[in-house]
Amino acid sequence: MTTLTRPAGSKANGGPENAASRRIAGYLREAILSGEIAPGERIRQEDVAERFGASRLPVREALRMIEAEGLIDSQTHKGAWVPRLSGHEVDVIYQMRERLEPLALAESLPHLTEDDLRRLEAIQERIEAGDGIGEFLALDREFHLLTYSGCPIDQLSSMVVRLWNSTQHYRRAFMHLTGPGRRWVINAEHRLLLDAIARRDAVDAERHLGGHIRRTRIELSAHPEVFEGTAR
Repeated sequence: MTTLTRPAGSKANGGPENAASRRIAGYLREAILSGEIAPGERIRQEDVAERFGASRLPVREALRMIEAEGLIDSQTHKGAWVPRLSGHEVDVIYQMRERLEPLALAESLPHLTEDDLRRLEAIQERIEAGDGIGEFLALDREFHLLTYSGCPIDQLSSMVVRLWNSTQHYRRAFMHLTGPGRRWVINAEHRLLLDAIARRDAVDAERHLGGHIRRTRIELSAHPEVFEGTAR
């Protein structure tokens, strides 16, 4: 995984409670991103604690970790839940991505290694060879976050991850609606992006990436049914 996927607020070392918090946060993160826990669903501390045989303390810390990543909202006395967004909110978040991710890519580009480029090529080959939606979403996320992994500006990196996390549910629902028929467009755009990265051409890379995100935003806005229910 890239450095961008490290939980915000986590520590490299710690005692058993810290390890338990990271383990619980990892489970919740995967459950939310995979759609097992859908938008609008509540996360009950007691249920999570029982599942892991843990006290409430590491569960609360785990919830703080994933809230910092934009995966949940919480309020005192109301608990925690996965936020459900309107079509307009998602459209605005995609516009934010159009502006911020090209900047993150430009900052990352000088620091990407030859090994990073080989990994990107390998990920794209797996994307092109696969046909499952779950696998595609995981690989697509890994591909893009790896392109940003050289960005030395922590605030920018953290914001990019939060924006990705916020839109994951709706991208999944959109992919279920459109099926694999439009996958060739994504692959073509990824190939253009890979070429620009390999040439270390920040101008082309930013242009291709901005267009890639913009196209998804426009196509997503044409499917209001995505926002009518939970996006499993």
